[in-house]
Amino acid sequence: MNPRRKQRLLVVSAVVLLVGGAIALMLYALNDNIDLFYTPSEIIEGKKGEKPQVGQRLRIGGMVVPGTVERDNQTLQVAFDLVDTGPPVTVLYNGILPDLFREGQGIVATGVLVEATTIKAQEVLAKHDEEYMPPELAEKMKGIRHVKPENAGGGT
Repeated sequence: MNPRRKQRLLVVSAVVLLVGGAIALMLYALNDNIDLFYTPSEIIEGKKGEKPQVGQRLRIGGMVVPGTVERDNQTLQVAFDLVDTGPPVTVLYNGILPDLFREGQGIVATGVLVEATTIKAQEVLAKHDEEYMPPELAEKMKGIRHVKPENAGGGT
């Protein structure tokens, strides 16, 4: 191989290594800002065999269990249970809830796992359309609610 080709090969290799290293460092830095999505069952039983750790940031989605919403009259602290097809998970939130929040409604909360079944939420979002849900969840909830699996995923 002539010296000019050898020099080009070294320059291209160095550029590829630098770009690869930069991408690896960016992914490592962003790893702390990734919020993984869990359902209440996945928090308790684990997702693909791995349970979330206490202190981990995450998002949780499920239905607010009727009769579990507890509001503190002195502060904006609210506690409620979320459920999908398994055991419930308690969500603690300090703030004003969205207008669409109500018992039996689907919500998504972003927060930190403080105990095995308790999440301290920084943000609570209410779903505006309870007709749509992922087909897998619709199939699981078929026996619990009056959800028809053939309508799952067909929201407008």
